[in-house]
Amino acid sequence: MSTSNTLSEFLRTRRARLRPEDVDLPEFGGRRRVAGLRREELAQLAGVSVDYYTRLEQGRVGNPSDAVLDAVARSLRLDPDEARHLHRLARPRPARRPAAAPSAARGPQPVRPMLARLLEQLHDTPAMVMGRRMDVLAWNPAATALFGDYAALAPDERNIARITFLDPASRELYADWAACARENVAFLHLEAGRRPEDRRLAALIGELSVRSEEFRRWWAEHPVRDKTSGRKCFHHPLVGRLDLAYDTLRPTDDPDQALITYAADPGSPSDDALRMLLTWAATPVG
Repeated sequence: MSTSNTLSEFLRTRRARLRPEDVDLPEFGGRRRVAGLRREELAQLAGVSVDYYTRLEQGRVGNPSDAVLDAVARSLRLDPDEARHLHRLARPRPARRPAAAPSAARGPQPVRPMLARLLEQLHDTPAMVMGRRMDVLAWNPAATALFGDYAALAPDERNIARITFLDPASRELYADWAACARENVAFLHLEAGRRPEDRRLAALIGELSVRSEEFRRWWAEHPVRDKTSGRKCFHHPLVGRLDLAYDTLRPTDDPDQALITYAADPGSPSDDALRMLLTWAATPVG
């Protein structure tokens, strides 16, 4: 994953979504050859020269200042996730030497003991631990009842984005599959900005680009969004509609993994349906 190419794509897509009137600029005369703001218009807004901004967009500015990047972010109307992504792309950290890399980076990522203990206590709440690249590291029985049996998958197939795009059942499970899938693309872009040297992440993105036309199209739009909280609606084959809120608990000293929980509003039809689902899942067969 070339950081300079990614930076160029990111800035071009963000210029393309703005028009001069959106940022209180007069329309220049003549026919516009590209959608959105021109480089000279963005440079004017950010208070830098056209040559400097052009080199920045091409990844040819070695160490742009915080002030310049903040000015570009404001001019492009970037949200906080996008602004942080811009800083990472414009000033990438040096790649770690293989000898200095921790063993966890080369092998299976271990689950933090505290997250594992929390997971064990969440009997009535579907929950999982998500690691790097959206890998599913651990899950509880309630998550199996909601999403399916991760244990039936090979370890390298236990990945949220991979399942969402390549498992046909996911298109039936999520009421708004496209919205969920686009969220995954946005988070993977964030991951790629954090770890441009991650070969396994690059391989995952490459596989999804080859095997999914939707992934390939949405990846080119360069969405960026962290996974925090929100709501998802499911069409579960056993209990029907489930409207659930999700939250992400990420340790401040280990942002490479997070505990994700799903819960229904107390007393709602979804709460009743979820209780029924978990009861069925806990009932022995035979």
